[in-house]
Amino acid sequence: MIPALLKTSMQPQEHPEEIDLQKYWLILKRHWLPASLVWIAVVAISLYKALSIEDIYQAYGKLRFKKQNTTSALITEAGEKIGKLDSLNTNNTPLDTEAQVIRTAPVVNRTIETLNLTNEEGKPLTYQKFISRLNVSNIPGTDVLLISYKNPDPEKAELVVNQLMEIYIENNILVNRAEAAAARQFITEQLPKTEAALQEAEIALRNFKEKYEIVNLAAEKEFAVAQTNQLDSQIDQANMQLQRVTVRIAEIQNQMGLNSQQALAVNSLSESEGVQQALTKLQEVEEELATEQSRFSDRNPIVINLQEKKIALEDLLAQRVNAVLGESPRLSEQNFQMGELQAGLTDKLVSAELEHRELLEQIESLEKLRSLYNQRANQVPKLEQLQQNLQRQVDADQSTYQILLNNLQQVQIAENQNVGNAQIISPAIVSEDPVSTSKKMVLGTGIIFGAGLYVITAFVLELIDPSVKTSKELRNLFNYTLLGMIPSSRKKGIFSRMQVESTIPERQVIDSPHSINSEAYRMLQANLKFLSPDRDLKVIVVTSSVSKEGKSTISTNLAAAIAQLGSRVLLVDADLHHPYQHHIWQLTNELGLSDVIVDRAELERAVKPVMPHLDVLPSGVIPPNSLALLESKRMKLLIESFRQDYDFVIIDTPPLLLVADALTLSKMTDGILLVARPGIIDRVSATAAKELLQKSGQNVLGLVTNSVFVENEPDSYFHYAKSYHEDHSDVPATKVPKAPTNSLKP
Repeated sequence: MIPALLKTSMQPQEHPEEIDLQKYWLILKRHWLPASLVWIAVVAISLYKALSIEDIYQAYGKLRFKKQNTTSALITEAGEKIGKLDSLNTNNTPLDTEAQVIRTAPVVNRTIETLNLTNEEGKPLTYQKFISRLNVSNIPGTDVLLISYKNPDPEKAELVVNQLMEIYIENNILVNRAEAAAARQFITEQLPKTEAALQEAEIALRNFKEKYEIVNLAAEKEFAVAQTNQLDSQIDQANMQLQRVTVRIAEIQNQMGLNSQQALAVNSLSESEGVQQALTKLQEVEEELATEQSRFSDRNPIVINLQEKKIALEDLLAQRVNAVLGESPRLSEQNFQMGELQAGLTDKLVSAELEHRELLEQIESLEKLRSLYNQRANQVPKLEQLQQNLQRQVDADQSTYQILLNNLQQVQIAENQNVGNAQIISPAIVSEDPVSTSKKMVLGTGIIFGAGLYVITAFVLELIDPSVKTSKELRNLFNYTLLGMIPSSRKKGIFSRMQVESTIPERQVIDSPHSINSEAYRMLQANLKFLSPDRDLKVIVVTSSVSKEGKSTISTNLAAAIAQLGSRVLLVDADLHHPYQHHIWQLTNELGLSDVIVDRAELERAVKPVMPHLDVLPSGVIPPNSLALLESKRMKLLIESFRQDYDFVIIDTPPLLLVADALTLSKMTDGILLVARPGIIDRVSATAAKELLQKSGQNVLGLVTNSVFVENEPDSYFHYAKSYHEDHSDVPATKVPKAPTNSLKP
């Protein structure tokens, strides 16, 4: 059944999250002393407060507020504004403001002076003391303030409330009159400035109209738009006529074969007598030359004379043509004279050209005029805006001036009024019964509050202490098979932490064979035996995460428990940094493991028999580099020798997080037995040790929790085992005879 349970426990199981009430109860139980002191202190304070409470009476009075001063409102608008109650935002009401006004120092101090209020010592009552007894609040859904005052003397409480309300009303009237006077002074100062600003605005508006010749911008804008549309129509008509004239000019030019300039040039030459005379003479000479050339050769004097005369006439004609045309385009001689048809076409062309020029001038004139109208029309919006700004300034200054004039008269009337906006609707009424807090309530509140602080104190102390408190937490944290739970030999109490650690018996299996601790070690031995049914565990490494967790104690008692069953056991102290086994067994440490590894001593001399079937190999001389010795080939050979000569070998090694000795030796053995002690190891160290074991691929056989307080383990079996073993607690311990020194065979 035990192997089945161990196999089942080795399987990782997932548990749903649930509220562990036992865990919280243990937290409250562990820190009961400081938490109880806190609870007692709170209850004592509440008891003192309850006994010091005296009977207090409270007087109530009511003030009604009007949203405006109705009397002044009937006379003047200024009175309505001065007496009106307003709030600055939606998060409060005007009554909240008036409640704070009642609590101000001037109103309170005047009440104290008028009634000559004093404290218990006969000195004048302070403002803070008075305020602590005063309460001013608004009644929801009404315009009424509730004023209350607490005092051991009911008559004095009533007198204070009545006097406070009367002083506030007087102060309210003075404030309203002061507001009216301040308003009158302000208006008187602002009137001349406002009048000057109005005159300045009117002058600016008049100058603006004169500068831009403005009478009516709206009418002017409409006229400009109408004129622009009319001009657009005229321009369109002129463009159509221009297009027709252009077509007619092109047709005439096609008929004449000349353009307009050439036609004008021909007309000018035909009207020039000099050109026509020179042209006629040139034509006559050319005819005569043609006749003579038909009769004579080119060398004939007559022909030569005629040729020279022709050249002279051509030059003369060219000069006269240049004189008439100037820079005009050149024409052939046949165009120097025209017929009647050509002359008529020329007249039409000239007439069309003139009409064309006139149309162009007309269109240009119309476009200029339209541009002027457009410019003025585009300027009108800007002028309108400027005029509106100036007019608006004039209207604003005029309105302000008129309002100031009206309000000056109204404020003068309001200043002479003697009416406030608050009214006493209920004089002070004293409560029949005391309103002081009940003594039982104060004491009950203290008890409840103290209980809350008890819980908070316990949990704060738990958070401050990082150590793991219970075996259950260790098991959940490491998630390894729990092979054994060794109860603590100390009694848990107020002074348990003051007990000296060295007084705890280290060899419980030998010194107290019938104790619960001894049975726990035998249970550990049994669990190790059934842990691996396929093969026997012969060589194991015992280590812990940090120091002071009791790994040497576990190694010692486990070795003794196995040896008592008749198995030959070797306990090796491989903690070459802080060896402890020679102290437990009261041996010398002159020769040991380190000496055997470096061949300074024989194994038979170093091994010491301490009881039947149990030998101990001390650590020997502490070397400067223990890891170099432990991972040597000599150490491997020694472990193999131990495996052959003994039934079980237990190697006590240093903590995991301090040195790497345990990790090195575990690779040569059958696995690691991890020791953890509640109250010593913390969660950070436990997590680091677990990650180190997982990353290095170690074979962890299981977990042993040491020095467990039974009271912190409600789900352990020790509660039932305690009564069973109490009957054997007085049985004397059996003396362990010493084994012969030569019991170890090579």
